[in-house]
Amino acid sequence: MEKVTLKVNGMSCGHCVNSVEGSVGELEGVKSVKVHLKEGNVDVEFNPSEVSLSTIKETIDDQGYDVE
Repeated sequence: MEKVTLKVNGMSCGHCVNSVEGSVGELEGVKSVKVHLKEGNVDVEFNPSEVSLSTIKETIDDQGYDVE
């Protein structure tokens, strides 16, 4: 398993948290995802042999947020 913390801009409320955690959490190979709203960070633990970091970033981007 690999753990990363992504800086995500544009998250401001509970809906944002649910949107990101829900969409990323559904990806095959993602073990856990936790949004830290105040910090603007998303912690993701995933299996890199099942899902790529770029796929995770694209999934967050598809929800309307900017991943740095």
